[in-house]
Amino acid sequence: MTSPPNDHDAIADTVRRYVALLETGSADDLLALFAEGATVEDPVGSDVRTGRREIHEFFSALEAMDRQTELVLLRVVGHEAAFAFTITFDVGDTPMRLQPVDTMTFNADRKITSVRSYFAPSDVTPL
Repeated sequence: MTSPPNDHDAIADTVRRYVALLETGSADDLLALFAEGATVEDPVGSDVRTGRREIHEFFSALEAMDRQTELVLLRVVGHEAAFAFTITFDVGDTPMRLQPVDTMTFNADRKITSVRSYFAPSDVTPL
């Protein structure tokens, strides 16, 4: 019999899954990681998307894009995580790269309750 994962490991696994789903998943796949009433502020300073409908709509935009992701750095403390990752995608015929720093909070069920993504438009660079 195996014991359930501790919060640290479960939260780290959720972040890893989130970054992987940003590359290969659907909006539905990503939404499954979120708690009811969760928020997404991507990028920080933009309108906060609240609730499952708005978050699903936000992630739906990724589905049409060819994209690659890589988790670069991850820190988990309590029910919060901070991480950096790289996402590469095409804008027309031009491949672009972004390396945001995101923070997440989690509820007791280890579901995402908030995401804040730190980057500026100038951080999106052509390859």
